[in-house]
Amino acid sequence: MKKVIALVVLVFAFSATTFAQDKMSKEVKTVSLEQTPGEFTQKGITLSAGTYVFEIANKQAGTDVGFVLVPQGKDASKPENHIKEAYVTQVVKEGEIQTSNEVTLAKGTYTYFCPLNKTPQYTLTVK
Repeated sequence: MKKVIALVVLVFAFSATTFAQDKMSKEVKTVSLEQTPGEFTQKGITLSAGTYVFEIANKQAGTDVGFVLVPQGKDASKPENHIKEAYVTQVVKEGEIQTSNEVTLAKGTYTYFCPLNKTPQYTLTVK
């Protein structure tokens, strides 16, 4: 019986350690962006490859705002080219902040913009 208990404790300890290592290896970082009338206040972003959540603040943009992220070179006007996980989970009303789901970004160049606030398209570079 002692051997069975020892084995169960050992398996549980190993599982807990593996879970903690997996969680640590997938650190999620937050990228905070603000929108004002017709523009983002951040005109370009450089990040490291990894997993991110985009936090979008509506700073009196005069309209509801959102967030679209597209790999550079793809037609940004076509929703099938958008990285859907990067969409905010709700439109962002004036004075509010909303977040996207987790987005894992590989090295490369992306374009971000807001079609609701009619912002220019900005560059996000992942190194």
